[in-house]
Amino acid sequence: MSTDTITTQDIFSELFANQTIGPSSWLSVVFAVAVAFALGLFIYWVYRTNYRGVMYSSNFGMTLVMMTLVTTPVVMCIKSSIQLSMGMVGALSIVRFRTAVKDPLDTAYMFWALTMGILLGAGQFFLAVLSSVCIAILAFATSHMSLKKAGTYLLVMHYAPTAEAAVNQVLRAVRHQQLKSKTNNRAGVEMTLEIRFERQDLLLNKLLSLDGVQDATLVAYQNESL
Repeated sequence: MSTDTITTQDIFSELFANQTIGPSSWLSVVFAVAVAFALGLFIYWVYRTNYRGVMYSSNFGMTLVMMTLVTTPVVMCIKSSIQLSMGMVGALSIVRFRTAVKDPLDTAYMFWALTMGILLGAGQFFLAVLSSVCIAILAFATSHMSLKKAGTYLLVMHYAPTAEAAVNQVLRAVRHQQLKSKTNNRAGVEMTLEIRFERQDLLLNKLLSLDGVQDATLVAYQNESL
């Protein structure tokens, strides 16, 4: 009595025996990838338009487009085969992403791009487009609301010790302020404040008009605690 031995080659032959690609399949793949590229660019545009950080990275924006493009054909490949799905999960489980995301909002854009790729790969084109439009509207609405608030800045100043009282008097007009550092040396005083103020030019002009103030610099700053 003979025993049949199942080899790895037999398994892969069984998996891909019925995986034939016809003209209609090619058209669906091209259409899905084209829509994924368009949605990826749309997400990139929304991210770039609503970006309010200090250091904008165009590479991250292109990453959003690539995530949408890459996810779409992967989902199209595994949606009709349980074996391929399990194999893909096993392959992705060993991948470790160690790139730190500086802004928590960037994570939301990454999940947005990833979700759109999944929807397009599953053939849910209408749902992908509709949800993208709704998310974009909410993103613009929340960004517009945040623009109405006073911006947060780091105020860096150098002044003579004799101007201490005058500087403090001007800074009393700033309601939200927090001292970050203050250094006294022979050249004078260096002070760094975290402030929230709407009329930045007016504040700088008042400070620079004081006798003993050498310079005053405002740096855009993000702090979720204020």
